[in-house]
Amino acid sequence: MFTGIIEEVGAISRLSGQDMAILAERVLEDLSLGDSVSVDGACLTVAALNEDNFVVQVSQETFSRTTLGNKNVGDAVNLERAMAVGERFGGHFVQGHVDGVGRVKDVNRQGEFQVWRFQAPTEVAQYLVPKGSVTIDGISLTVVDPEGDTFAVAIIPTTLQETTLSTKHPGDPVNMEADVIGKHIFHYLKGSGGGITLEKLKRHGFA
Repeated sequence: MFTGIIEEVGAISRLSGQDMAILAERVLEDLSLGDSVSVDGACLTVAALNEDNFVVQVSQETFSRTTLGNKNVGDAVNLERAMAVGERFGGHFVQGHVDGVGRVKDVNRQGEFQVWRFQAPTEVAQYLVPKGSVTIDGISLTVVDPEGDTFAVAIIPTTLQETTLSTKHPGDPVNMEADVIGKHIFHYLKGSGGGITLEKLKRHGFA
């Protein structure tokens, strides 16, 4: 489990079959074999540790269902270690299970902030609600104005500086994970019969 608060930006130093070596500093501090690390939002397991990098093994399924299959040596990636019990929890519950690949639609500046609009796959779009949470390349963000398969997020300067978003442009693919709590509520209400309605949400205390 992760929080969506990126600890540092690493860089891919080697790709060999299923092995991906990632240069890092901060996340290496207390990393152990078998630990989970979020790499651009995908939960991966540490298979080897070296002085300045760690190695994860990426399955063919993960390569095909995320942006990791298009990565090259030298590419930057967002990194976060699994959350520790007792630590501050500044983002939202992130599983590191990428639901699908979306794309940057456009970017507009509003004062010191930037408003980014994304196009989401159905696997993510159906769970988006105003002020809800979504994960973009491992970053916990708040949904603004979801409409159909698009939605916006407000990006503060710090997020741009501390993540790989600063390297993205309209049309670029990004890993997306919908809020796990929202997914459970959606499927619970859907399974109770009659589809999801405002009345049903109110009856269950969600609206």
